[in-house]
Amino acid sequence: MLVQTSYPQLASFLDYLKFEKRYSQYTIISYQTDLEQFFSYLISQFDTPALGSISASFIRSWLAELKNDGISSKSINRKISSLKSFYKFLLKTGVVQQSPLVTVVAPKISKRLPVFVEEKHMDDLLNRIDFEEGWAGRSEKLIITLFYATGMRLSELIQLKEKQVDYGHSHIKVLGKGNKERIVPVSNGLLREIMLYVEEKHSLFGVACDHVFVNQKGKPYYARAVYDIVKKYLGMVTTIQKKSPHILRHSFATHLMNNGAELNAVKELLGHSSLAATQVYTHNTIEKLKEVFKKAHPKA
Repeated sequence: MLVQTSYPQLASFLDYLKFEKRYSQYTIISYQTDLEQFFSYLISQFDTPALGSISASFIRSWLAELKNDGISSKSINRKISSLKSFYKFLLKTGVVQQSPLVTVVAPKISKRLPVFVEEKHMDDLLNRIDFEEGWAGRSEKLIITLFYATGMRLSELIQLKEKQVDYGHSHIKVLGKGNKERIVPVSNGLLREIMLYVEEKHSLFGVACDHVFVNQKGKPYYARAVYDIVKKYLGMVTTIQKKSPHILRHSFATHLMNNGAELNAVKELLGHSSLAATQVYTHNTIEKLKEVFKKAHPKA
């Protein structure tokens, strides 16, 4: 590829993310896409400048083009973050002496409350919707149940291994971003469902695959397939625009907060490194309180 031939340090950086930082495949692909897009722009517009001669004006020019192409501020900020990580690596390895991103200002993002599925709609989905008969339907229901019961990310669920389910201590060891492990408690009822599912999986497909969830061919699920499963069933109970596994993660956190869970506990369950990332769910709690007030107070 022209980009990695012109800028071989990019391959070294991706190897660093994979082998030292132990980032997931999806995260690495995201970094690679952002950085290759940036360097393709440099090659086409500035005749392949050397890393040491790339200035803030080059970066601002690229960001302006992204803006003109209708790319959202959130996506632009993610690309800036990818560049910052790359230059941090270059500084660490002595390839450059300073980062051109010091004077690059990221666009402001309007804060939006996390979208979530209402509790009554989740109850309808898990207790009143008929899933398909057979292995496919059983897998789909357990996938959705586990998303909502644990707040797992999509990548965490499809990579979940049998050994991560601790039946004796009633919890699951979730391997999150950066290979960080967290413990998520699970009800005895759900643990029994997982146990029966795994037993049937062994009966149908043998023990060759240690992933908890497998499709009708006995192979681990791809991310796209799981995304489509969630989208299909959420469409049966809610009209919210986005219907994804991450919406179930938002629902997990919001429902915990609305029912009195402590913020720090929710932070640990979600695997957030910073409390600031979890605090967004307090806004949904405040909105719920406002709704209760309006309904209940005679002067509201």
